[in-house]
Amino acid sequence: MTIKTSISLPETQARYARDLVDPGVFPSLRAVVQHSLEALRQKEEAERADTEALKAVLAARAEGRFLAELQFRTRLDEMLDKATRRYVED
Repeated sequence: MTIKTSISLPETQARYARDLVDPGVFPSLRAVVQHSLEALRQKEEAERADTEALKAVLAARAEGRFLAELQFRTRLDEMLDKATRRYVED
């Protein structure tokens, strides 16, 4: 279903839209506005999905086991030493 509506644009936006219509990039000003709104909707949906995914990762990480700083640094040093030895041996 389509709903007819009327909008007012600042001169710069109206000029930009006309600059897209005149060379045939879009068939009409309506097409420019429709495309722009759809692009904005898709961008917001993608941002919302990214935010939800990040929240899920952080929630899963928060439920995991945390190491004390000294333990973390010791394990990291051991991993780096092992990787360095493997690199030097190859």
